[in-house]
Amino acid sequence: MCGRYATTRSNADLSQFFEAADVTGELSPSWNVAPTNPVPLIRESATHAARVLDSARWGLVPPWAADLRQGSRMINARAETVAASRAFAPSFARRRCLVPADGWYEWVRAGKQKQAYYMTSADGSPLAFAGIWSAWGPESVLTCGVITTAALGGLARVHERMPLILPPDRWAGWLAGGGDPEPLLRPMSVAELDAIEVRPVGPAVGNVRNNGPELLSPPAEVTLF
Repeated sequence: MCGRYATTRSNADLSQFFEAADVTGELSPSWNVAPTNPVPLIRESATHAARVLDSARWGLVPPWAADLRQGSRMINARAETVAASRAFAPSFARRRCLVPADGWYEWVRAGKQKQAYYMTSADGSPLAFAGIWSAWGPESVLTCGVITTAALGGLARVHERMPLILPPDRWAGWLAGGGDPEPLLRPMSVAELDAIEVRPVGPAVGNVRNNGPELLSPPAEVTLF
């Protein structure tokens, strides 16, 4: 799964990188994004007739849900079932987005302790998680979820699941809506996988109240895998 991640770039940087008009207002950087937090996303907008940088609450809430609390259980959608799920299929068909991230966290148990790891682009470039969005309630609150897939290569030693990461040449097709689910949900290639670096980080990231660049610092001692 993907239950914590970092997204720290400015609106201006994200707008430029994704070639999207900024309609968010200012979003604060976060080194410890948790479910229900506001996050940036990239989506197509009929109103603006363009790709836009928007913000949404992390945890997709279908239009038929009774309240927003349901989103805390729907932060991820599995690639294997997203196209058929009652909760996720309508958004997958018509409301897909990119979720910008610097990297994501997972934990590996080592004896009685858990070691946190941070997966990020080796060259420091932003990652684009495949996502879906929905609007809930009379105020059309935007909510979103991250698509996950089976972890590949060495990443499977950290966790069995990982975000579905899309390279730039797949962004337009993903955002367009419609299309054959199989190629849209294709996992990373070997070359793309090699570009992901796994870094051990300290235990402070386990507390959602902690938030700052120090969370990415390596611990004094670590047992690798």
